[in-house]
Formats: sequence, C-alpha cells, structure tokens
Amino acid sequence: MEREELAGWLRLVLTPGLGNTAVRRLLAGFGLPGNVFRQTAAALEQIVSPTQAQALCAEPAQLQALLEATHEWLQGAEGSVGRRILTLADADYPASLLNTEDPPLMLYLMGQVTAPWPAAIAVVGSRNPTPQGLANARQFSRCFAQAGLTVVSGLALGVDAAAHEGALEAAPPGELATIAVVGTGLDRVYPRQHLELAHRIAHNGLFVSEYPLGTPPLAQNFPKRNRIIAALSQGTVVVEAALKSGSLITAHQAAEQGKDVFAIPGSIHSPQSRGCHALLKQGAKLVETAQDVLEELSVPHPAPSAAPLPEEPRAREDGLLAALGFDPVSLDALVARTGVAASHLQAKLLELELHGDLARLPGGLFQRVGTG
Repeated sequence: MEREELAGWLRLVLTPGLGNTAVRRLLAGFGLPGNVFRQTAAALEQIVSPTQAQALCAEPAQLQALLEATHEWLQGAEGSVGRRILTLADADYPASLLNTEDPPLMLYLMGQVTAPWPAAIAVVGSRNPTPQGLANARQFSRCFAQAGLTVVSGLALGVDAAAHEGALEAAPPGELATIAVVGTGLDRVYPRQHLELAHRIAHNGLFVSEYPLGTPPLAQNFPKRNRIIAALSQGTVVVEAALKSGSLITAHQAAEQGKDVFAIPGSIHSPQSRGCHALLKQGAKLVETAQDVLEELSVPHPAPSAAPLPEEPRAREDGLLAALGFDPVSLDALVARTGVAASHLQAKLLELELHGDLARLPGGLFQRVGTG
C-alpha cells in the first residue's frame, strides 16, 4: 500500500465522531479516501452531519505518528511472517466479512498472509473452562485441522488457546492451521502468557485485527471483534460458555450471518455448560464429536490416525472411573460411593491424574476427563 493511500485510510479511522457506517457512506459517495478529503465541508454535509463534516476537514493530531509507525511495521516483515493491510477497497478483502452489517474499514494481517481465504471453522469458549472443556477444544480442533479446515478463535485464555494449539498440532504442512482474531493492535500480544503461542501462530497461521497499531487491550474491543471470528468461518463451535460470555456473542452473530452454530453439551451442574445449553434451546446443533460438525458442513472426515492407542491405566480396573462419573466430585463423596478408605483412594486418584484421566479442581474436587 502506498504511503499516501495508507494516510487516507488511517485519517478516516482516526476522525472523531465518524464511525464505520458514516465512512461507508462517504466512500460510496466520493470513492477512495483521497477523494473524500478533497471535498468541501458543504459537499461532505450532503452525506454526513455538519459536526462530522467539520471533523473531516481537520487532520487528527495523532495521524502522522500513527502513519509513520504503521509504515515501518509494514516494512518490518521477516522471513515467512508477512504483514499486510487490507481495506474495503481491496479485492482480497474477505467476501464473507464484506457482506456483514459492519465490516471493518481496515484489516491488519500478520503471519501467512497469502490469499485466498481458507475454508474455516470457529472454535470458541470459556476463559475458565473445565479440564474436559480444554480437552474437547483441543481434540475437536485437531480433527478439523486434519480435515483441512482452518480453526478460527480469539487467542483468549482457556478454550481459545486450546483450539489454536490443537490446530497447530495437526494441520498438514503448508496449510494455514489457525487464525487468531485479536482485540488489540498487532504490535501487541494479549494476554502476555500467549507470547510463545503467538509466535507459532505467526509462523503457521494468521493474525487478524481491525485495530490500529498501539491499541491496548480495551474491554469494549473484544466483544466487537467476535463478529469477525463468525464471519471468517463456515460455522461456530461453542465448547463451553457461561450464560453471559463473549462466546455467546460470537454464536449469535454467526446465526445472524446465516452460519451454523454448534454446541457441545456438558454437565447440568457446571456453570460453563449453561451457555451451551441455552444455545441448544435456541436451535443450535448438538454435537458430541468433531465428525458431527464435519458431516453438517459436508467436509470429508480425516483419515483415522495410525498411532496405537495408549494402554489402559490399571486404575480403570477397579471401577474408580465409573464411580467418578463426569461431574466434579469431592473425596468424601467418592469414599461414600466406593466404600474405599480415603488414603487408598488418594493414591488411586493420583494414578488416574498421572495418566491424564482425571483433573483436580479448586475446592478439593476431582473430575474425570474423557480422552475419546
């Protein structure tokens, strides 16, 4: 992108009190940003309010600094990690996003930026998932990647991170494994715990943001970016979600865009399952396996793995897993269910934990974790 063209788009974004809707009207009326800024205030007032017209006539104070930083960022691509900015006027702008009610004026891309946009599935969920929720997110995403779908999520703690990880583990070489749609500028990584994960996504996936460089992690930006996650995907899988969560926003936006919404059911006692159960009541499709999703989307199933299954842990033989069930349970409850002394149970529980069949939860609770 030429520097002058970039300056025009940034100026539109930075103009106070304008907003995406007003900008789209201006672009429809006058063409590219350069033409907008050649208009008189009187001409601008034919499309926007007098206050907005006056704001357009004054260059934003921060424009030159942001222009310089953005130009330098674009020139700073290294090796296989590319950098690019798409605007509403670009032919490579994703059509599925362009056709939504509020497409971003600019999309900042970092990573594997080559067109075209891939077939993709969104996997979203709680920032505080259960151990089973984390396992589900990772396993579903692995299967999607093996089937050739790019996994889209939001780089948040919990389910989002597990979805990105699963896709990175299983995507065939050369395929775009995952897309992380973030709520900050692409010169920042949030949360900081995901710095190493972000590095791997940049080399095997793609970062997408509508926010200018330097944008900090503002709370209002994260729900807004969810419309992009929904738009870039053929459907949205909600792994776990509370009744009030960003994942439900993504699911509702996917439904409004005419996309499929899938929800994984969980325990009736788990707060993280209530959002999924609410979606199911509203018409989302119940799925128990990644294959359920692939069938709905008419995507061929991946070939089964030839890797041998792990040996069954000895603790399975004494029925403790059956006594655990799949809901969180306390040690006292297990003693009552099994009639086994607490000291002996603790040893068996540790064995299950080491085999990955059980997770310890806050409050002294234990939960069985399915591996299928």
